[in-house]
Amino acid sequence: MSRPSAQPQEVSPGLLIQGFTPPLALRQFRAIAFDMDSTLINIECIDEIADAVGKKAEVAAITEAAMRGEIADFKESLIRRVALLKGVPAGALQEVYEQRLRLNPGAQELMAAARAAGLRTLLVSGGFTFFADRVRERLGMDEAHSNVLEIEGGRLTGRVLGDIVDGAAKRAHLLALCERIGCPPSQAIAVGDGANDLLMMGAAGLSVAYHAKPKVREQAMVAIHSGGLDRLLEVVAA
Repeated sequence: MSRPSAQPQEVSPGLLIQGFTPPLALRQFRAIAFDMDSTLINIECIDEIADAVGKKAEVAAITEAAMRGEIADFKESLIRRVALLKGVPAGALQEVYEQRLRLNPGAQELMAAARAAGLRTLLVSGGFTFFADRVRERLGMDEAHSNVLEIEGGRLTGRVLGDIVDGAAKRAHLLALCERIGCPPSQAIAVGDGANDLLMMGAAGLSVAYHAKPKVREQAMVAIHSGGLDRLLEVVAA
C-alpha cells in the first residue's frame, strides 16, 4: 500500500485519511497490532501507579515528553519513570486496574470485527504485563508483549525485568507475527498514539493514529481525532 503523500482528507468529522482511497476491506489484512496505554485503554498506567506515591505529575511529564517524541530514547525514559515507582505497594497495580483502567470506546467492536475477518490480534506495549495480560484476555486477543515490573517483598523495586519493549521491539513483534502467519507486513494494520509506535506503524500496510500526538497524526494513514476505535471501520469495512 502507498504511504502518505498528500494532504490529509477529512472523510467525516474527526476522521482523516491520507495515502490511500477508501474503502479498504478488513479481510485483505491478516494481522492487526495495537498499542495499549491511551490507545486500547483510557490511561497511561505508569502515571496512575505513580499517583500512589504522590509522583504522578513528575512521571506524567516524562511520559508526555516521550509520547510526543521529545525524548529520543524510550528505554531511558521508562527506566527513569519506573525508578520513581520504587516502594509502591504491589496492590496499587490491582487498584489502578479496577478503579481507573477502562477500555477506550470502540475497542471491543473493532476487535470483534477483526476476529470475524480472520485477523490475528496483537497487543504490544511499552507498559506492563500486569495490565497488558488482563486487557488481552478481556478483549480476546491472540497475544500480548510488554514490560515486567520487578516486585520484591510486596513492593515495586523501581526496576524492569528483561528486555524493554520500546519502539524497535514493537516493530519486531509485529514483523515476527507476520512471519509466523505467513503474510507480508503490507497485510498488517498498526494502531497507536505515541512516538514509540511510529516504527511499528511505519512497517505496517495501514497505520492508524488514535487521539494521537501531533507527530503521529501527521504520519498516519488514518487519524481518528474524535469518537472511538471502531471509527476505523468507516474506512476499512468488515
